[in-house]
This record gives sequence, structure tokens and C-alpha cells, in this order.
Amino acid sequence: METKLREFDVVVVGGGMVGAALAAALGLAGRSVAVVEARLPSAWAPEDDYDLRVSAINRASQHLLERLGAWPAILGRRANAYRRMRVWDASSVGDIEFDAVDLGESDLGHIIENRVVQVSLLECLERLDTVQMFAPLGVESLEVGPQTARVGLSDGSELLACLVVGADGARSRVRELAGIQRSERSYGQTAIVATVTTEAPHESTAWQRFLPTGPLAFLPLGDGRSSIVWSATSAEAERLLALGDAEFRRELANAVDLRLGDITACSARAGFPLVGGQSYPYVQPRVALIGDAAHSIHPLAGQGVNLGFMDAAELAGVLGATGRDPGSMAVLRRYERARRGENEAVMRLMEGFRLLFGSQLPLLPWVRGRGMRLVGALEPLKRRLMSHALGTAGRRPELAAPPVDQAR
Repeated sequence: METKLREFDVVVVGGGMVGAALAAALGLAGRSVAVVEARLPSAWAPEDDYDLRVSAINRASQHLLERLGAWPAILGRRANAYRRMRVWDASSVGDIEFDAVDLGESDLGHIIENRVVQVSLLECLERLDTVQMFAPLGVESLEVGPQTARVGLSDGSELLACLVVGADGARSRVRELAGIQRSERSYGQTAIVATVTTEAPHESTAWQRFLPTGPLAFLPLGDGRSSIVWSATSAEAERLLALGDAEFRRELANAVDLRLGDITACSARAGFPLVGGQSYPYVQPRVALIGDAAHSIHPLAGQGVNLGFMDAAELAGVLGATGRDPGSMAVLRRYERARRGENEAVMRLMEGFRLLFGSQLPLLPWVRGRGMRLVGALEPLKRRLMSHALGTAGRRPELAAPPVDQAR
């Protein structure tokens, strides 16, 4: 039987949030794109309960999603803007509040279910004649030649392209087949996620408390509930996951310092081991990595998917700005130079925060508390920190900049 061979400009392996965003950007620019996805999300319905996995989408990522045409569909499903953030330290007097009003912004970002973002982006792909989906299919082989790369799929078909992009997560099959190395470090922590109902309203505020065993975040949802991400040492997380519902709710309320009163209801819980990693390199001839395939960081500041979206925006911009071969190293190195430094800097910063707030060395809690109080009192510094978190400070890819009518 003759093998089916289809040719494209770019093959994107991974149709999750980041891979779908890249495919949409390339497709809108006129590139022919194949998207290979092993597991499509279930259809979304208004009556569905909230998923356990949510993301804090910042302004830069919002601008990208607006330019791709996905933002109206996301807002039409479920996206909750949060306007304030309260952060405090369980072991000191450290307490700081960030408010969108201080930046002249309407909000600090949106809490959105990952599935809502992915489904909305996949709808964008369906409207593009330049993009073809291959799903549910896995990647079996990758052969890189001088001019093209050949991707073998699990149904026996093959795809030929100038560039193959691995957007297939931390356990990237593309990275493995390309022989790209990855350095990983276990954080010795597990993130517990759940959806909870609280006695007091969340006030459109993201609440985060740094505990000796790891940070706990309450992220506000549109129906008044909160999505929690409780990062704890692996042993502590195992204990918490084994608790009965009532006991877990009681410990959770105490862990957040009763700022939201009692926890009156809690969904099923799930735990995810936390591992940081960086791939070396991000690119090689005919192959590029983006998102978690290239890097993964601690979730304490919720920046993981935002970094991935900036990878997608940068790579799409680099490919759109050149008429040269999209799989050549001269082109791909521009993408890596633009993204590696920022991704590594954010990773080190998150690891530094984790170690700083997880340490109970003598005097360190006192230093942390005074430092947080000082930052809260220095408005220019606080605004700068807020701008970076919001994605409005520093260099951004063109696709993540405000549309012209918003930038005026």
C-alpha cells in the first residue's frame, strides 16, 4: 500500500493552547500548516462544570488571542477578569496588594480554563483554509533532510515540511526524536488543584499566601468560586490528597488564613508533580521547540502559558518577516535569541522566589516581611512589577502588542 505524503510549509506537533496559537498565526499569514494532535479536547458546553486546569492570561497573551480572532469566543464562554492581587507570607509580616487601578488598567488579567482557550483557538483553525488538522494522531518518526523534514504519523501517513515545530509539552516527542537535550530539576513539590466555594466573596482578587511548604493561590472564577493551586512538598501533598473532604476544606481554609472564610464546598482534587526544565537548544535545522517543549517553570506566578504564547508570537513574527527558508538556522536562531534569555530569567526568578519563601533560616522571614512592606510602599517599583506581570513592560513580539486602535 502506497504511503500518503502531504506537503506543508510548517508542521506543528501539538494542538494545545500554544501550538494552536502558532498554527493560527502562521495560517493567517498565508503559510500552509499541518497540526498534529494526539488528543482533542471534549466539546465545551455552558452547563459543564469548571475544569481543574486554569491559566492566568496576561495582557500580552490577550492581545495575541485578539489578533488571532479567538478572544471573542473565549469571552463568550468563560473568562473572569481579576482586578487585584493580595500576596502575604505566613512566616512574617510581609503583605502586599496590587490593584489594576494603580496602572490605569481595567484588570490584571483573566482566569480562564485551559480547555476554553484551546477550543476557541481550534475553532479559529477550522476557519482557515491554510491549516489542516491531523487528529487524533501521534508522531512515530522524524527524518530531517537538507531541504525538508519528514514526519511519520501513527496512521501510516507522512507529512513533509520545511519546518517542524514541537509544541507537544514537557514530554515532547519531537524533542526526543530530534535528539535535543533537556535539563530538568524536580522541585520536590506537587501542585494540588481543585475548584472551591468560599464563605466570603473572592472580590475579583487573586489571593496568594506563601507557606513554609510552598505557595497557595486562590484564583477567582466567574461564578463566584475559586480555582486553587496549592504547591506543597511531595510528602505534604500526598497527605493532603488523602484527607477526607471536610478535613481538607478545614485545612485549606486555615492555610489561606481564613481570608475567604470557611471553604463550604470542594470539587474532586488532583495533584501534579512540579518539574522545571530547559531544552538545549530550542532550535536545530528544520526543528524548533516552543512552550513546555522548550521550557517549563514553577507555577507560583502563573507565567508558564504566557511565556509559551510569547514563543508562538515570536516564532510566527520571525517567520513572517522573512522570505527565506523557514527551517534554516539563520531564521530559527533569531527566534531562539529573542526567547531563551527571557524564559531562563523568569525560570530563575521563580526558583529564587520559591527558595526565598520556602526557607526558614534565622532572620530570613524578618527580611522577607520587611522587603514586601518596602515594595508595597514604593509605588514606582510596585507599578513596574505589576507591568511586568501584566505583560505590558519590556519588549514584546509584534503579535502580542496592543492592536493599533488600543495603542493610541
